[in-house]
Amino acid sequence: MVIIPSRMGRHNKRALLDRLLRLGTASRAGLAKSLGLSQPTAGKITDELIEMGAIEETGGETQTGSDPASPGPKMGRPGRMLRLIQSKSRFLGIQLGLAETCLSPLPLSVPEEDRWLIKFNTPATAKEWSRKLQKAAAEIPQKSFWGILISVPGLVDERKGKILYSPNLRWTAGTALSAAIREIWSAPVVLIQEERILALGHHSAQPEGEDFLLVDFGEGVGSAVLIFGKLYAHPLPISGELGHTPVMGNERRCGCGSVGCLETLASIRGLLESFAGAHPKSRKTWEALSESVAARGIEPWLAKTLDAMAAGIAGAMNILGLRRVVITGSVTELPPSVFSFLSNAIVKGTLWARFGELKIEKAPRRRQAGLVAAGIDRLIVPDETTEPAHTQTLETTVK
Repeated sequence: MVIIPSRMGRHNKRALLDRLLRLGTASRAGLAKSLGLSQPTAGKITDELIEMGAIEETGGETQTGSDPASPGPKMGRPGRMLRLIQSKSRFLGIQLGLAETCLSPLPLSVPEEDRWLIKFNTPATAKEWSRKLQKAAAEIPQKSFWGILISVPGLVDERKGKILYSPNLRWTAGTALSAAIREIWSAPVVLIQEERILALGHHSAQPEGEDFLLVDFGEGVGSAVLIFGKLYAHPLPISGELGHTPVMGNERRCGCGSVGCLETLASIRGLLESFAGAHPKSRKTWEALSESVAARGIEPWLAKTLDAMAAGIAGAMNILGLRRVVITGSVTELPPSVFSFLSNAIVKGTLWARFGELKIEKAPRRRQAGLVAAGIDRLIVPDETTEPAHTQTLETTVK
């Protein structure tokens, strides 16, 4: 059976799926009331989504008014509770990282923490990556998916499904990743820039929070902006490249070809280089760096780097007019004094801090939740603003 969501029904379907994503479980009556829909309309949408295989009944029952979306006294016939489907995986999620590639089938309801089924070291060529991907596919029992969702680094044209440039993983630029993946799985392929995935994942975990700038520190330094529950849209396929902000006095050469980029100081590799320069007799490991910070506090080399990080973040917040920043990745793994120093430096550089309160928080990476959110948004009930150009004729086949 083939279901193509009509343009008129997409908005309500998207709203209902989003509400279930937030609530976890709810009854039909509760969903109708919370969305401001009539019960017949909500019931019809629910039945279509059940038939599609996007949501399922949990087996439990509730009296009207006994679930979070339906406040009020218990009355009437018990209703079946609904949730995003957990019994079947609808997507295959792939994280293409500089050091490691991870894969896992994903249901529409995902755990709070990422749990990858298969991992392998990311090779140095597209041909070898495809070979390893085929080998990994043989280890995954499920062979059919609604879509293949892949988190990728670098500059990504998401509508065309192409990586334009990746300074830290250069072989991916211009490589037909989507074609290689479709040779293994016959399903639509959606490429999403990795920081944008992290922002969607954080929003899935905290949907009631206000707009935010997410900054991730790791193999590189990147960011993404979420406004009104949506990723910031822009005319060019470039976004959040904080890592390539030049830092005065920094003479390190970056993978992008420039000199002095922030990520040559603030990435894991950059921090380890600075640590080794300050303590040449110490082990050049992340554990040794963390132990040194815990014992010695914020030394001058680290303070300089944290000030540079804060300047980039504060500048972005001043331009965007945001007062909330979410920090993920390697910086959150270091002793608490590092995050405290960084937060104070951000406050000093942000104009709004002189008039109101800034919200600076650290969070785990929720890449799988972000991939699922992107899959719902771009494959199950897409609209013109989120539907990739290469999947505009997508038809979801329900098996």
